[in-house]
Formats: sequence, C-alpha cells, structure tokens
Amino acid sequence: MAARIAVDHAFADPGLLRQALTHRSYGVPHNERLEFVGDAILNLVVALSLYERYPTLPEGELSRARAHLVNKDTLAQVARRLDLGSAIRLGEGEMKSGGADRSSILADAMEAVFGAVFLDAGFDAARRAIDAAYADVLSEADPSALGKDAKTRLQEWLQAHRLPVPEYAIVATTGEAHAQHFVVECRIPGLSIVEPGTGTSRRIAEQDAAERALAAAKALKPRARG
Repeated sequence: MAARIAVDHAFADPGLLRQALTHRSYGVPHNERLEFVGDAILNLVVALSLYERYPTLPEGELSRARAHLVNKDTLAQVARRLDLGSAIRLGEGEMKSGGADRSSILADAMEAVFGAVFLDAGFDAARRAIDAAYADVLSEADPSALGKDAKTRLQEWLQAHRLPVPEYAIVATTGEAHAQHFVVECRIPGLSIVEPGTGTSRRIAEQDAAERALAAAKALKPRARG
C-alpha cells in the first residue's frame, strides 16, 4: 500500500515509510515521532524555498507565509494531492469515522513522511521530496496573500475597490450538536454577489463563503473608484 503514494523518493528502508503511514489507532510503531522530525525539516525547507523564491520579501512576511504553508490545512491539501489518505493505516474506528480524509490525520502523516525521507537519505533528499510535493502550492501562491485568511483577503480587496464590507448570514444548520454542519452566505450587495459556504463550524463556513465570494468579485473586475 505504502509504495503507491506519489512522494519523490525511493526508500532504502521501506519500514520508515510504513511507520510514517501508520496512525496510532492502528498500532505501534506509529508515526508520531517521525512527525516530530518532519515538522522541523518542513519548516526549514519551506523557509529556504521562500527565501530563494521571494528575494525582496521582508522577514515578517516570510514568517507569515511560512506559517501558512506549514499549517494543518495546507499540509492536508498537499497530502490529498498525493492521495496519501488511501495509504494511511488506521484502526477500525478511525477508518469508519472517515479518518482517511481528516485534515489533522493527513497533515500529521504528511509531516511523518517528510521525516522518514530525511532519516532514510538525509536533508537533500528531504528537500527534493518537499519541493516536489509543494510545487503546485508554491506556484499558485501569492506572497501578498499568504497567511491571510479568506475573510481578510476579501475585506482588503473590497476596501481597495472602495466597496462596503461583506455581510455573512447563517442560512442552515444540520446535524447533532457534536457533528453540526453549517451553511453560510457571504453577501456583497454592491456587486450583487451572494455566495454559499459550508463547514463543520460557522467560522469554517464563513471562510469558505468568503473564498467563493472573492473569486466571484475578482471575476467581475470592477474598477477602483476615485
């Protein structure tokens, strides 16, 4: 199973990869110690990549960009692109509850894989694997927006175009108290935009709606007034 993941590294010790893809619910040895190593390597590699890619970006913005690129959500995004979830070994309970696509489990496993590559072949191999895994994320990244959530980016875009701030409204809530699902609308009356967003919390749903609303607003490309 482990051999199918699209990580740019051929393991001399396949046992390291197997451990990296073993969640603690499955058994021991699991991936938490490798995750610890991978977190440190990932931070260093991403810092170097940003330093080289954006030679004029100040330290504060570099730090903010790195924090965004190594956070749980971005790691889970990278893991999904590599189809990592299909290779993670989970206990029966975690498997039944959808653990193979849970962002926290994917992010931890992704860090553990990077740690395993480092222990298997050293820093240069780990950097190659991380650079390859993050290639799409970095190519799509806007350094001025990295580290800012969707609601912040939408508000800044609207302010730059002298438009009022958006409105958010919950339009539906479903599920039991411990597993609720929210539907929120982001409304920009000045552009006649109403975009829905969904999530397991109001905050997540608002961020999803804001991301969609920002894309819709940019597609209209209104001219800044004044």
